[in-house]
Amino acid sequence: MKALKYKIIKSKKQYYAYCKQLETLLGNKSKSKSMKEEIELLTFLIEKWDNEHNSFYDADPVQLLKSLMDDRNMKPVSLAEMLGVSKGLVSDILNYKKGLSKDIIRKLADTFKLSHEAFNRHYDLIASVNGKRNQSKKVSSGRRVAF
Repeated sequence: MKALKYKIIKSKKQYYAYCKQLETLLGNKSKSKSMKEEIELLTFLIEKWDNEHNSFYDADPVQLLKSLMDDRNMKPVSLAEMLGVSKGLVSDILNYKKGLSKDIIRKLADTFKLSHEAFNRHYDLIASVNGKRNQSKKVSSGRRVAF
């Protein structure tokens, strides 16, 4: 019987090796049917590991977004272009001044291949009145804003 090329990921070493292999496969310009299937399998195995071992769902949505941007060396300008919003709005989101809209949550989830719930969770916003930061207050959307 032929040994399997890939198995369920059981260690960080194996996880990183699979990630490296996936990056290599994705870098190839021409992809055969078997290569596409290999990419699909590696993606599934890596996502399974991520879902079971990563605590990024414990982070608030802005922390998660910043981490994803760091992982991809993405600048706020690139994020603004990807989302189709202004650089100012992205700045406000990253600085906890504005919350994530449903449309932005959908685009982030699709782009980063995460569930919408990863970005659609409670976190506190910071608002300023007369140039001073205020404590936040809970609003009906589950997010907090100061008045």
